[in-house]
Amino acid sequence: MKRRAFLKWAGGKYSLVEDIQRHLPPARKLVEPFVGAGSIFLNTNYDQYLLADINPDLINLYNLLKKQPNTYISEAKRWFVADNNRKEAYLSIRKQFNQSDDVMYRSLAFLYMNRFGFNGLCRYNKKGGFNVPFGSYKKPYFPEAELEFFAEKAKKATFVCQSYTETFKRARKGAVVYCDPPYAPLSTTANFTSYAGNGFSLDDQAALADVSETAAKKRGIPVLISNHDTTLTRRLYHGATLNVVKVKRTISRNGNGRNKVDELLALYSSDCN
Repeated sequence: MKRRAFLKWAGGKYSLVEDIQRHLPPARKLVEPFVGAGSIFLNTNYDQYLLADINPDLINLYNLLKKQPNTYISEAKRWFVADNNRKEAYLSIRKQFNQSDDVMYRSLAFLYMNRFGFNGLCRYNKKGGFNVPFGSYKKPYFPEAELEFFAEKAKKATFVCQSYTETFKRARKGAVVYCDPPYAPLSTTANFTSYAGNGFSLDDQAALADVSETAAKKRGIPVLISNHDTTLTRRLYHGATLNVVKVKRTISRNGNGRNKVDELLALYSSDCN
């Protein structure tokens, strides 16, 4: 049974789970430097997980859910009421979120805004303020079963807020790394902004390819990366085995406007056993 993440997530990997499972080498531990909503974590069965992201709100939520699942879920459920499904209520909560340092409040508001905000987007302005508009949905879904499953599975996971380079340093032989970075633009004119507020540039794309190849060839840790299938990414991943998969784009609010595009799964295999 495929498990859905409790967060809506732009670029989430739910639709690619089977393809990614097929190309992930066997290992004791899965390391994810860009965990996002965690679809791969939820649909694989490793002994241990190291799951990282540079978004502190995301990682704080995951650690709270892991440590206090009953408290978090019961508190979160109270936010999913009709009175909160109004633009004025949403904007008030968003304003409080941006002014608060309280981890529990921010974690509860983060889930609320993910479900009541527009299209499940996660976006911050340059000052670090969450700025996704109200979503105007009839009755946002409270993902209780998904939260409970995540909390149970989280017992096997360590969640850390850090850069992908730091996460690679923590990977050890016996692990496999899966990278789902902010994708390279489909064209040089594409509007390319990062969901966590600091851009993932073309230089970052190249650096990730380098650190992945080094991990595989010199440290014996295989790395699988997903990205758009473009001339650029094929050049970046020239040292990897490339497989193409088709996936539907899910950002468009109009389902009819969602086209299938090619994505690459680039596997850097370990040369040393």
